[in-house]
Amino acid sequence: MKTILFLLATSLLATAGGPSKTVILDENGVKNLRIETQVVEETTFEESLFALGEIAIYPGRRAVISNDHRIEKGQTAVLMESRQPGNPPPTVDLPSPISGLVSQTHIVPGEPIDPDKVLAEVLDLSEVYAIARVPQHLAGQLKQGQAARISVPAVPGRTFDAELEHLGAVADAASDTVEAAFHVNNPDFALRPGMRAEFSIVVGKKEGVFSIPRAALQGDATNRFVYVKDFEIPNAFVKTPVVVGSMNASSAEIVFGLLPADEIVTRGGYSLAFAGGGTMSLKEALDAAHGHEHAEDGSELPQQTKTPSETAHNHEPSPFWMIVSGGLFVLLVIVAARRKGRHAE
Repeated sequence: MKTILFLLATSLLATAGGPSKTVILDENGVKNLRIETQVVEETTFEESLFALGEIAIYPGRRAVISNDHRIEKGQTAVLMESRQPGNPPPTVDLPSPISGLVSQTHIVPGEPIDPDKVLAEVLDLSEVYAIARVPQHLAGQLKQGQAARISVPAVPGRTFDAELEHLGAVADAASDTVEAAFHVNNPDFALRPGMRAEFSIVVGKKEGVFSIPRAALQGDATNRFVYVKDFEIPNAFVKTPVVVGSMNASSAEIVFGLLPADEIVTRGGYSLAFAGGGTMSLKEALDAAHGHEHAEDGSELPQQTKTPSETAHNHEPSPFWMIVSGGLFVLLVIVAARRKGRHAE
């Protein structure tokens, strides 16, 4: 029943598109608009929530002991000159307790130091925390081990995969958020503490649904549509209404409007909306695709008038109607025979 309703709704939505909703371009038009398409397939749709946050130092990856150079564990971080007499005076090496980057120094050459003075700071950034600030009303959907895709504006073109390690024990009343900490591997030190981060946290999955890139969706929330590549006419794209279900940061679930193997426009759809009828007429495109003349509105031209003999020849009864007529005749004979028998009695 669900499949029948889907096909019926799809048919009605497709009909609403109609020939007037078709944009027909030539090859140059497709290139100039930079049209890109994608075939619709059933897939696993990830339900996710969006949050903002920042990169932070992973616990145990900071050591307190010039600037922003790498140092290995055990390597001399600070060389101190002793006040004991000697020529030259004896020195004391302070090795780094961890491998990492020297992030801060708090001394200058020749400065006297005390035993409790912080001399330098070393950070191991091979692993970092990504801290998401999740609104309190959404925090109940989070569980340890959930996956997230993290993007950082300071590192464009890359996405970092991570898992939820723990939730904050205390909510921030000022921002009405709860901290969610994700453990992120950072072998090339691309992520630095304090960088802003954007989180797409996966909270559920739907199997076997149609989903398309959000960039393919056009219109507003009350009138969503996509452009579908025509099956017959080259470089033609049909404005097709769709019904949208769930959406995440990158994709949208399509409930009605599309069928498997539909080829949707994923780039250039916004430009198509302003392309009017395109660079070719519907008549020209259909004539080229079908190899015969069409009317200006794209409809088929009426066939040539046939002679009476051709008409009579072409109106022979079909086998179906011959069978139906025969059955009715037999039924009438049976009814007549029964009536005759009753009168004889």
